[in-house]
Amino acid sequence: MSNKKAFIFDLDGVIVDTAKYHFLAWQKLAQELGIEFTPEHNEELKGVSRVRSLDIILELGGIQASQEEKNRWLVQKNEDYLSYLVDMDESEILPGVLPVLHYLKDNKQLIALGSASKNARPILEKTGILPLFDAIVDGNDVSNAKPDPEVFLRASQLLNTKNEDAIVFEDSVAGIQAANIANMTSVGIGDAAILHEAKYQFEDFTFIDVSFLEALIN
Repeated sequence: MSNKKAFIFDLDGVIVDTAKYHFLAWQKLAQELGIEFTPEHNEELKGVSRVRSLDIILELGGIQASQEEKNRWLVQKNEDYLSYLVDMDESEILPGVLPVLHYLKDNKQLIALGSASKNARPILEKTGILPLFDAIVDGNDVSNAKPDPEVFLRASQLLNTKNEDAIVFEDSVAGIQAANIANMTSVGIGDAAILHEAKYQFEDFTFIDVSFLEALIN
């Protein structure tokens, strides 16, 4: 079947809104270090690795730290973040995502996750959608952060599809750039002004209709 495409989804901010839990965990750490950390500051951490995120927060507070201290804080932040995930369930899936996933599954399309999150599998399990995915590439599988396209290229390889037959759903500028670099079709989910480099853009999945998905498949 020639029109089998690979649909690759980012996780945070695309399928589930775990960004709020990252924010709470970083904010808690920042407060303990005497640094003010606002939702505006948090925008700078979107699509950025955990290590770089900590550096940005320390720069905000003008704090110099040893590698040992940084490692301890990174572990602490992740433990706080994971504690927020304990109660996650299907209700955490963002509006409109499930109908899209089920439509793709019903039409025998390939579905993959391409996320920097190291907690992707437990999140998909808790929200009950793990069985919908044919491949998962997360932060445990890649060494390069977006806009490097490694995460999407690996997903495409696992699905055995050509890059030009892959469609990527992303909410970050770095993610859109990664998809474009990989010669994949980029679909931005979120603010059009921020995600203007995406080939297509929707405020959220409730704006995506069947005709758009059909057009992508065919």
